[in-house]
Amino acid sequence: MKQILVLGAGLVARPLVRYLLAQDGLEVVLGDQELKRAGALIKNHPSGRAVKLDVRDTVSLNDAVAKSDIVVSLLPWMFHPHIAALCLEHKKHLVTASYVKEEMQALDVKAGEKGLIFLNEVGVDPGIDHMAAMKTIDEIKAAGGEVTTFHSYCGGLPAMANNNNPLGYKFSWSPEGALLAAGNDGRYLEEGKIVEVPGCKLFEHYWLTDIPGSGVFEAYVNRDALPYLDLYGIPTAKNIYRGTLRNIGYCETWDFFKKLGLMNQKMKFDMQEISPCQVITNMIHSDGEDVKGDVAAYLKIPRHSLTIKKLEWLGMFSQDTLDLGTVSVFEMFAHILKEKLTYNDGEVDLLLQHHEFVAVYPDGKEEMTMSTLVDTGTPGGDSSMSKTVGLPAAICARLIADDKIDVKGVCIPVHSQIYKPVLAELAALNIKFAERKTIL
Repeated sequence: MKQILVLGAGLVARPLVRYLLAQDGLEVVLGDQELKRAGALIKNHPSGRAVKLDVRDTVSLNDAVAKSDIVVSLLPWMFHPHIAALCLEHKKHLVTASYVKEEMQALDVKAGEKGLIFLNEVGVDPGIDHMAAMKTIDEIKAAGGEVTTFHSYCGGLPAMANNNNPLGYKFSWSPEGALLAAGNDGRYLEEGKIVEVPGCKLFEHYWLTDIPGSGVFEAYVNRDALPYLDLYGIPTAKNIYRGTLRNIGYCETWDFFKKLGLMNQKMKFDMQEISPCQVITNMIHSDGEDVKGDVAAYLKIPRHSLTIKKLEWLGMFSQDTLDLGTVSVFEMFAHILKEKLTYNDGEVDLLLQHHEFVAVYPDGKEEMTMSTLVDTGTPGGDSSMSKTVGLPAAICARLIADDKIDVKGVCIPVHSQIYKPVLAELAALNIKFAERKTIL
């Protein structure tokens, strides 16, 4: 029996853990700082065990990795280099849903030499997007076509029936992660020309896009799309774009939040002594007599604008203190978002992923392929985000345990021996794409 060590029992862990526990020949050890949280996911399953484990406790982590065969980390990416180093030392395979950073990529040769696979980016975005893209790209190539355009969009949102707050958004993942992502630079290719989007202008650079069967959404650039020309084997494409989907009004609102200074990680206040409203007055040097009016003037927007009303709904003009101690403005805002933008019992999320390919064939035919995934969470059960992040990682861990993947080193799921069985298994679990083709 092979042992899989899962690190982290957070928001996306349950589908992954339950899937692995259902497989024959696997033992699942779930480690988390909160033993009770890990135990609730294992539920006394005969093939599972919950352990209290802090990733910062090097001795305990080293011992847990040494006893495992495969490590699946659901922790934030900053912990992965340390975890990967231990996997390298003890000759253990590693699976994560995080982007490959330089520190991880630097281990490629050593992992390969030891016959290990460090498989990353096997969540939803990144993850399912890679796999769905490569499936279609490989099919186009097999038919003799050449991809000239590839656009990819993904978004995790409240389902329409539960889109019941003025921000049109709820968190099915870390608010801190969302705030950090709001400062990412972006880059894409348009008609052969590189378009650079600095993080400070991220939310100024968006457009509206129609997702078949779902409606119209805002799309803003998701990081740097250019490396995918080579990763996906489409170096001659003239257009490539990766975008994040949000409900209408999101980009303008978050642009103003940034300009107001709510992402500031350096400015700190004692939130037991000062209210959110006082934090804002300090940031914009208001005298406090008319904070809403002063914020409007600072942002150069009308006092009656929707952004002011959204700030008020969030409680940013509240005079009540918060029991947080001394924290940065960033941490204060993340706490407020975590409290306000939550899913209530019975509410569900919506996961959208949409790809558009334009291909030219030797006979001159030009064809567009659209591939769309629409998935919702289960009322009272798993969120769509947890399913679409956790299940691909779980399936990959099973494939490694069954010796079905012979790729070695640091990699992402662009290989057919990975994406074909994972997409097939996801489809069997009712997570699947609808495809449409149009001759242009």
